[in-house]
Amino acid sequence: MNLNKVDLNLFIVFDAIYTEANLTRAGQIIGITQPAVSNALARLRESFNDPLFVRTAQGMVPTPMAQNIISPVRSALALLRVSVQESRTFNPLQASKTFRMSMTDLTEAVILPPLFQRLRRQAPAVVIESFLSHRRETTSDLAAGRLDFAVDAPLNTDPQVRHVKLMEDRYVCAMRQGHPLAGKPVISLDEYLALTHIHISTRRNGLGEVDLALGKMGLQRKITLRSQHYLMASNVLQQTDMVMTVPERFARRHALHFVKLPLNELPNVETHLYWHESTEQDPANRWMREQLIEVCQQQVIQENKAGAASLLDVNVKQPVA
Repeated sequence: MNLNKVDLNLFIVFDAIYTEANLTRAGQIIGITQPAVSNALARLRESFNDPLFVRTAQGMVPTPMAQNIISPVRSALALLRVSVQESRTFNPLQASKTFRMSMTDLTEAVILPPLFQRLRRQAPAVVIESFLSHRRETTSDLAAGRLDFAVDAPLNTDPQVRHVKLMEDRYVCAMRQGHPLAGKPVISLDEYLALTHIHISTRRNGLGEVDLALGKMGLQRKITLRSQHYLMASNVLQQTDMVMTVPERFARRHALHFVKLPLNELPNVETHLYWHESTEQDPANRWMREQLIEVCQQQVIQENKAGAASLLDVNVKQPVA
């Protein structure tokens, strides 16, 4: 039998007839007329090439064929009902859903640890798959369901892709604690350009925000390492006198010394959460969006408190004139 040619609603009728042993009562419990039930039974008989039910004084008695298939039919219908119900509601404690997200290693380091602390309590069976999708494919991946979310810088996306800003940060020049320039509160543009730089990009070539700003001034920095991984670059910094222009959040988390960039036109770095409008009302997607937004909000609050405490500590230690 080719299931592609079978109306799945017929199995609902089949289950009702098996349960009630009466065509009229079967129609009543599923909300159709007795002639409609008879028509559905006729189509089932043709599909299975079997009577399925025989009319007797005791009612519609199932044939051996009907008895053999009733259990898997009921299991399949139960699974469909659960799937439909879960699509309308989302219970984190019972959910075993997999969420696929695109993010960089820097974003993973900021978001995933606190997110999983929350998931262990609220959704222990939820699975996260994180990988980096090419930016030019983000919109199509979200539309096709290959991605549930993307966490990235502001993108020129399709109008069907929704987004919200998660975090904002400023770029700083980071270096190891023992760097020759680590004792200076600020560095000049000449000093910045004299240094050797690490540039982080997921692309094989192309300029970063710093390079674009310098280019407008007719200047260029010396990039001696181009990589796609922030965490690897941090290890390189710890063992060399190279520097890296990174979000301040990264420098603080990795105990790097950092100074303000000697550039005034460099915009802040923003991190946005993206999802497709087709999942806007999906309970599972909406729930995970809320978790990601709340996790990032808490991270920002904690960082602001830590920054304020650090500033207070510095002020307290300043010698009295």
